Amino acid sequence: MNMLDITFDDAPWMLELKKLPVGATFSAARFLTLTEGEDPIEFDEALQFIENHRILLDVSDLPPITLSGSDALRLKQEAQLAYTGDVTCGLDENDPLKLYLQELAFTPAAGDVQLLAEEYAAGKQHLAEQIVTLSLSRVVETAFSYTGHGVLLLDLIQEGSMGLWQSLLSYEKGDFSEYSQGFISRYMARIVIQQARDSGAGQKLRQDMEDYLDVDQRLLAELGRNAVAEEIAEAMHISVEEVNVIEKMVITARNVERAHEAQKEPEPSPEDDQAVEDTAYFRLRQQIAELLSGLSETDAKLLTMRFGLEGGAPMTPTQVGNSLGLTPEQVVQREAAALAKLRNQ
Repeated sequence: MNMLDITFDDAPWMLELKKLPVGATFSAARFLTLTEGEDPIEFDEALQFIENHRILLDVSDLPPITLSGSDALRLKQEAQLAYTGDVTCGLDENDPLKLYLQELAFTPAAGDVQLLAEEYAAGKQHLAEQIVTLSLSRVVETAFSYTGHGVLLLDLIQEGSMGLWQSLLSYEKGDFSEYSQGFISRYMARIVIQQARDSGAGQKLRQDMEDYLDVDQRLLAELGRNAVAEEIAEAMHISVEEVNVIEKMVITARNVERAHEAQKEPEPSPEDDQAVEDTAYFRLRQQIAELLSGLSETDAKLLTMRFGLEGGAPMTPTQVGNSLGLTPEQVVQREAAALAKLRNQ
């Protein structure tokens, strides 16, 4: 183990990522918040760890990157291209991207990729170029799916092509298309993550989480109940979809923190279990159980899930509604009525 490995073993991103199985998918937003304060060397080490363990960063929860000028116009054009697949959507005749896509469309692509990959792995190295040519259309399709994150399509295609080559170099057996797709997607996700970091997305995400918690607590005090996503969105001046993403990040962070705390606590002995029953916490749980016994079974379950009274993470009205067969509005109404009933007991 080198000095870098020793230094990074206790880093927050390492503590969390090393628990993931090889080939797992991980939130890109969570990754950025974990590495937001790290220097470039450690950030590169985190990316290398991701690649070594073939972890795919899910960029769908990243905040939009705001650009201006020609870059913003170009990215808008490319987003339209990705949506329609029409290479004539405002691109000049000599535009490099347009020329590349046109050339690719007229490139002969005959052959069985799987068979060729197996022959390549058996030693027929001269088949590499043919395999790559047959797979480039898949690289472009994947690049289209990564638009909207501040990275130009040609850059995405270039990164994806590098991933494709790397997959071919390390391929031994199995479904080559599936194997290479993992490399293509991970290489594209990596450049998106780097762009997001350079744009300060990690800092923004951390600030969004802090703002969400502040607004959630303020609305709880003002309304006497947990606010729904629409109310939080209005208070934060963002969309409901953005609130849902931030809420998911907050819940994930809380769950990870609880898991870390649980690992630090020693296993209780039978004597410890008996002692716990005499603590204020145990008595409080008894009081809560007694209070809930005065409610209907549905309302008792509703409050238990909403406030995480059985040790789990607090659930949103939507999550509770899905579990109990209620709409989020019904959950909010029943929650307020149940709390009012408990106050009068």
